[in-house]
Amino acid sequence: MSVSPKEYKKMEEKAAPKTKSLRNLSGAFFIGGAFCLLGQALLELYKNLGMGSPSASLLTSVSLIALSAVLTGIGVYDKIAKFGGGGTLVPITGFANAVVSPAMEYKSEGFVLGLGVKIFTVAGPVIVYGTLASVVYGAIYYIMNKI
Repeated sequence: MSVSPKEYKKMEEKAAPKTKSLRNLSGAFFIGGAFCLLGQALLELYKNLGMGSPSASLLTSVSLIALSAVLTGIGVYDKIAKFGGGGTLVPITGFANAVVSPAMEYKSEGFVLGLGVKIFTVAGPVIVYGTLASVVYGAIYYIMNKI
């Protein structure tokens, strides 16, 4: 029995789950905005405590990384991600989650063969390609300034 493309398309639409675009977009907007708002609040707090901008910025980044790592470790970050979807991919918090998640999954295999091997499963390629891109960009920048 053969099915025409038109009939197949109807069957596909009937079987496919309906997406909740408005709910997904609003969740991502809310969670991503909340992470950014938290970062800005921490930055202002550290500045008000008398730190200069470079120190306050550094401490804000460290605080967000630590918070994301702890939330991932205790299983809360996954619940936030379920609601916020792409909003949890705010670079610094998403990266911390990408490093800690595989490590938590394989911790039962030990520190070396479990945690040590798997900690950079997701984040490793990001680090490698980010470093490579920065070297290429730096070389282009250097050459352009010499011309």
